[in-house]
Amino acid sequence: MAFWLAKKREGQTSDWIQRFDPRFWTVNFPRPMMATVISTGPDSLRVDAAFLRKGDLGGLIWESEDRHDHPLLAYKTDRDYAYTSLRFRWRSSGVLPLNDVYGPTLTVEGRDQAGNARTWYVRLWNYAQGTGEDAVITLQFSQLDGGFMLPSQADPVWPKAIDRLFISFAPPGYDGSADPLPAEAEGWIEMSEIRADGGRAMLEIGDVIVPPHGLAIATGFDDQGVQTPARLIRNILQLGYRGSVVHYVGMSHYFRLAHGPDGYLLAPKIDAGNDPLNAPCRAWHRAFFAECVDHGLSPVASLSYEALDEHVPQDWKQRDLDGNPALTGWYPPSTLLSPAHAAAMAWLQSVSAAIAGLMIAAGAPVRFQVGEPWWWTFADGRICLYDAAARAAFGGSPPAIHDMRAALDASQKALLDAAGALLAQSTAALIAAVRTAAAGQPVEALALVFTPTLLDPAMPELRRANLPLGWAAPAFDRLQVEDYDWLTAGADAARRHAYQVIDQRLGYPAEEQDYLAGFVPDAESADRWRQIDAGIDEALTRAPHEIVVWALPQITRDGFVRLPLPTTDSSGINAMQAFDDVPYPIALGRDATVTPEFSTTISVTASGFERRNSLWSNARLRFDVGPGVRSDAELGALIAFFRARRGPARGFRLRDPSDFSSNGMTGVPTAMDQTIGTGDGLRSDFALVKHYGSGEAAQVRRITRPDFATLLVSIDGKVQAGNWSLGEMGVVRFASAPAAGSAVRAGFQFDVPVRFAADSLDIAGAAFAAGEAPSVPVVEIREAS
Repeated sequence: MAFWLAKKREGQTSDWIQRFDPRFWTVNFPRPMMATVISTGPDSLRVDAAFLRKGDLGGLIWESEDRHDHPLLAYKTDRDYAYTSLRFRWRSSGVLPLNDVYGPTLTVEGRDQAGNARTWYVRLWNYAQGTGEDAVITLQFSQLDGGFMLPSQADPVWPKAIDRLFISFAPPGYDGSADPLPAEAEGWIEMSEIRADGGRAMLEIGDVIVPPHGLAIATGFDDQGVQTPARLIRNILQLGYRGSVVHYVGMSHYFRLAHGPDGYLLAPKIDAGNDPLNAPCRAWHRAFFAECVDHGLSPVASLSYEALDEHVPQDWKQRDLDGNPALTGWYPPSTLLSPAHAAAMAWLQSVSAAIAGLMIAAGAPVRFQVGEPWWWTFADGRICLYDAAARAAFGGSPPAIHDMRAALDASQKALLDAAGALLAQSTAALIAAVRTAAAGQPVEALALVFTPTLLDPAMPELRRANLPLGWAAPAFDRLQVEDYDWLTAGADAARRHAYQVIDQRLGYPAEEQDYLAGFVPDAESADRWRQIDAGIDEALTRAPHEIVVWALPQITRDGFVRLPLPTTDSSGINAMQAFDDVPYPIALGRDATVTPEFSTTISVTASGFERRNSLWSNARLRFDVGPGVRSDAELGALIAFFRARRGPARGFRLRDPSDFSSNGMTGVPTAMDQTIGTGDGLRSDFALVKHYGSGEAAQVRRITRPDFATLLVSIDGKVQAGNWSLGEMGVVRFASAPAAGSAVRAGFQFDVPVRFAADSLDIAGAAFAAGEAPSVPVVEIREAS
């Protein structure tokens, strides 16, 4: 399936928004403080904040450059505010008022008239009419002054090169220090009647609408909770995603914290008076779920056992045999909650119940995913089964497992089975908490499994603990599978074997499974979208319930655009089946014309020298098959075949009489004819190719229509049988990946994929009767690079 990584709009549809549109503001803050922003109307927004320290200082931000939306949907960068004004009503509570010494300040980041980077600090109270908690503020950027006291301390803002506007907010008692507040403090700000006026008050914005392509999408609160929910939903819908929105509640921003001797930790008390969610998280998710429902999307709330390490009580953490906590590779690191720890699991259940309550309040169906629950295992084989709670659950002195990569005895395997049973019990309890919170409403329970870790070939017994039989159907309503590490590394044999293992071990049919495709960790790895898109196409052949692309932050960052699936057109042709895998019915005679062609631009300089640029890496063939028609019966067969193909609408196979073998041009194939790749221990798919010439100048031609009956395959010179199959587009697929460094070769006969070159077939009966052959041009179809 075609996809596109868009960098910017190039003539696509656009529209206009008012500068300072409430949907496009963001928030920023230092952890462990928390804040979110939601748009509450076409001219209003609300910020909710939770403060923990006397020095917590958040900001409501407008950026001149749109760094958050997809390139096809972003608003145009415009740093010139010289003739623009901004007016709004400010209302607040629980934050420093406008008239306080440390009250809300507009920080203007940009450049001065000489082009030097500058920052101005504009006290909003200087431009307010009203009280410190309810005022109308008017900012005319061409007459805007920084400075606390005006006019004595006036520092005129240069308005023609502004990068960012930052409106600060802080808690009562703010003094800039890291000292804790007596208790968590909650505050809010509402900006309403937001009006941009004057010159450049409107911004051009991308308005591309990609037709629905049948894929769902994932989002994440940790990454995108600083944006408004309306902004995220706009991107989702206009990029063609429909159905489910798998939403990762995250591991660092959603929970309420309490200060104690060990820092800011998850509050272990979970009675009715202690909400596990912080207020900004609750406000944001209430709006997010409502936005999904309003736009026909179905949210899935995903909650994992993972949390930011610095906020997790020490006795809640999974630990290895030496007492080291389970730490992931993220920075700052996250850790995993122990399924054996009663308080940790009770807290997690309270979170799940709170999220279910928010979904119900928004009118959304309760769909809940347990995200990647597992016993953490380090890359060196240390498994984290030995925290105090786990040791007690396993009898007090469980067998030692130093390395999951080593051979294990019966007692060690029994420990892994017990760990798997405990993990399954904990996930069942989590789902039960959601069902209780749903108070009789239907609940759809899902589990996410990450096959490269759970089915790591180097740790074959790990599945006992992390893919427990207690998860077998119908423990969950649906299973969700992701395999991005293997997908992007080309470990296709391991991926496909994992699907078989999961099917056999857990028993969920294809229609009760989802596939999660992704992800790309950074912009420098954007080429991985090619493998991800191919993985989506492959997943379609397995017919899962749904395919989810993970995730929106990476899609918007890299400009990924998935083009819609072709549909049946008005003539009844399904574009997905635009090739009929049938041979041309008439043998070509020696009189048939075969024409290989390239596309080359040639520039001749005034002195007669040439500059040549080859636009195609491979030749394309043209044929005239008319001279092969030798009788009325064959003429009838040609006409019938032409009509069945609907002229050039559908492709077909054609045997080139001068070049149809891997052995020379027409020789009998052998298993050593063509090198099709070198094994790396991971890759199991090898595309058939034929080489023309030798060395660096050789042309490599993809063979997409081999004759299976003639295909021979070898590895390091040994003919292979029974361990490979022929996939689509001439791809040899091994059951297990060839060893690193092994030479993979093949021999075959092949056809050329072609189509008729014209919509009409001109045949003069008298001329044919007189022995004159008709002209029937066909042209090769490019099927793979």
